[in-house]
Amino acid sequence: MIAIIDYGVGNLFSLSSSLRYLGLETTVTADAKELERADRIILPGVGAFADAIAKLRSTGLVDTIRAQAAAGKPLLGICLGMQLLFDKSYEYGEHEGLGLVPGQVVPLADRLPAGLKVPHIGWNRLQILRKEDPLFKYSGDEDYVYYVHSYYADNCAESTLAVSEYGIPVTGVVRCGSVLGTQFHPEKSGEAGLRLLRAFSEL
Repeated sequence: MIAIIDYGVGNLFSLSSSLRYLGLETTVTADAKELERADRIILPGVGAFADAIAKLRSTGLVDTIRAQAAAGKPLLGICLGMQLLFDKSYEYGEHEGLGLVPGQVVPLADRLPAGLKVPHIGWNRLQILRKEDPLFKYSGDEDYVYYVHSYYADNCAESTLAVSEYGIPVTGVVRCGSVLGTQFHPEKSGEAGLRLLRAFSEL
């Protein structure tokens, strides 16, 4: 069973619909016991980092999430959910994250060549750097995925599994042990996203 964390920030309907389309048992929950019972956990997220991490902390689930990750349970952060996995974010100030993946979240606007728009919205090719990772069991370099973001993960080369080019190599997928993240939205990325979610369900 895959547990999607409900903390008031995230596109829960389309994500749960995608998992159910794949025939996967799914629950949307803010209950620590359900996260402990689940085989895998997904941390979604949209919006601003500071608001999201505050709401996540208010649920009392942070210790449970960290404990489940430490125990080796597969945990997937999506979009802002991925950013929350990092040490800190510099989105409108400096904010501590969950500290499950080394690195920081920084503004795209400070790094992009002139003329490229922020937020970065649209389809980009996924350039897989570590094809041996089982998350890419059904994926390939011809896959295009859908991004919507103004910040991205930096100083995380050792954890980066895939990037997409948007003037710079934008961190697309990360892994640190059993903790994974995608900056793009698999649930909005058509067949390519479904293939990635299926691979996650088999980790």
